[in-house]
Amino acid sequence: MTDREILIEVTSLKKSYPVTNDTRLEVLKGIYLNILKEEIVAIVGKSGAGKSTLLHILGTLDKPESGKVLFESEDVFLKKEKQIAEFRSRKIGFIFQFHHLLPEFTAIENVMIPSMISGTMDKARAEEVLTEVGLKNRLQHKPSELSGGEAQRVAIARALINSPKLVLADEPTGNLDSENADAVIDLIFDLRKKYKQTFVIVTHNEEFANKCDRIIKLHDGKVVQ
Repeated sequence: MTDREILIEVTSLKKSYPVTNDTRLEVLKGIYLNILKEEIVAIVGKSGAGKSTLLHILGTLDKPESGKVLFESEDVFLKKEKQIAEFRSRKIGFIFQFHHLLPEFTAIENVMIPSMISGTMDKARAEEVLTEVGLKNRLQHKPSELSGGEAQRVAIARALINSPKLVLADEPTGNLDSENADAVIDLIFDLRKKYKQTFVIVTHNEEFANKCDRIIKLHDGKVVQ
């Protein structure tokens, strides 16, 4: 692992939110970590440890209060808002616990949404990634016509359509039974091997975490392992 280049470098990252006019809740209390290219990293910790907040900041969905997030040595948060949105669209894919598919759209239309936002409308790429996740025969099915495991595979395909360098997943197996969870875990490792992408995964699934290249444990807003 050590011969891989650093994709993300996080230094002294802090984040808090206002509770009252006079008090703030400190969520991240000085995070230091590196994520390597092509690495699959699990972020674990109890509820309230700051896992999702860290993931949102890595994905530029939220901004840090202080500290730096360098993506390939570039300070992401020095960019203007429009530039950050463009960066997010091109470089980062997201997978959530609940697939968040649009019910009125077919599988291929849901997968195409990030490419629509980035201005490419790449239907061929959408079909390619849906085939890659095992849904070649489900392109025209709507979410109500898919199983839970299939819907999550559509969500994974959607995260991949713009060929992001980084894929962030928040409890991607948390809403699945054990059989479908195992299938999603295997799929993520297969995709890393094929597309050379980096995955950062928040999970409570110990089996999943132990399969990852590395585990980062958060406790009370700090990295402890």
